[in-house]
Amino acid sequence: MRVLIFGAGVVGVSSAWYLLKAGHEVTVIDRQLAAGLETSFANGGQISVSHAEPWSNPHAPLRALSWMGRENAPLLFRLRWDPALFDWGLRFLRECTPQRTRANIRDIVSLALYSRSRLQALRDETSIEYDHLERGILHVYTDRHEFAAAVESAKVLREFGCDRQTIDADECVAIEPALKAARPMLVGGDYTAADESGDAHCFTRNLAALCSARGVSFRYDTTVERLLTEGGRITGALLKASGASKVQTADAYVVALGSYTPLLLRPLGIRLPVYPAKGYSATVALADSSVAPTVALTDDGHKLVFSRLGQRLRIAGTAEFNGYNTELNSVRCQALMQRTQQFFPDLRPVDDPDFWCGLRPSTPSNVPFIGRSTFSNLYLNTGHGTLGWTMACGSGSALADIISGRSPEIGLRRI
Repeated sequence: MRVLIFGAGVVGVSSAWYLLKAGHEVTVIDRQLAAGLETSFANGGQISVSHAEPWSNPHAPLRALSWMGRENAPLLFRLRWDPALFDWGLRFLRECTPQRTRANIRDIVSLALYSRSRLQALRDETSIEYDHLERGILHVYTDRHEFAAAVESAKVLREFGCDRQTIDADECVAIEPALKAARPMLVGGDYTAADESGDAHCFTRNLAALCSARGVSFRYDTTVERLLTEGGRITGALLKASGASKVQTADAYVVALGSYTPLLLRPLGIRLPVYPAKGYSATVALADSSVAPTVALTDDGHKLVFSRLGQRLRIAGTAEFNGYNTELNSVRCQALMQRTQQFFPDLRPVDDPDFWCGLRPSTPSNVPFIGRSTFSNLYLNTGHGTLGWTMACGSGSALADIISGRSPEIGLRRI
């Protein structure tokens, strides 16, 4: 079939790769000048099955209230009149029950494990490079209550197949010696040896090049204005490039526009509960004398991750619910570096950090939408939240199976 994909982020390009391998003729549309320049550009860099516990959990409502009004809070809701956020927030609260949290963890772990295995197979097949490390992910805790809650979460994750092992503070330092100076702060940790890290933008760019070399067509600097419909099917997409609009047709259409997916679908009557959660990152070039981690780290209390990408350190995290605002907030940027300095006082950056923010497409449950929509030839691959990089290959592979008329290797929720 001729398949038209909207979005050249890590999820859209991964979809293109697996659809190409399934024998389809693929075209990818993106408004940017190259692949991976929006949410995939400077994210946390972790392939993190161990991050499967959703934001919507029994502890979340009280934590969100305690953070209200704090400009540097890990989770910040901007109080504003926004019906989409209000609706999303109510759905989020419904997902915070123990039963829903458990079901969501199960589905997230299943997809994340499958995706990690697909990424490893792709790497073996293509030798693609993206500054990846296979040294696991270490969660560290500086608050005893946070650590106690994490011990219970780790038990649930292990039950569903994620080998997240609880360890003490000394074991944390043994796994990552760069934490030695922070040892007095630590109360314990969790370690998932099979998790990985790597540069999502580099991966997306290089995978797009592999796709292009094998026949995938990429049309950059092109926007999709609207989808045309007739009789329960999509009949074409109105695209705009160089000031001119033109209709392009295909047999199947894939929307992988991240946080912007609902805006394209709303005129079709599809109300998708995906809301942009702005995340921040800082990328620090390191001097050779830096005492910096090589194991990927997660500071659960502050919702931050630290990933080594060659001679760079990526610090990323937090979530700000403020619509489609993409302006950098200096307070939140500095909060990243203040926490980094507490953990790694001998970091020794070469230059000032490169700050960035991107909009994560978040569902209330943290479970993405993958599969056929209410239109027979319109498919969705969106809503991955903080785990787009983790879930990209698995999501693309599963969607290629669905479009090709095969059952995916893993079970997916119905859209």
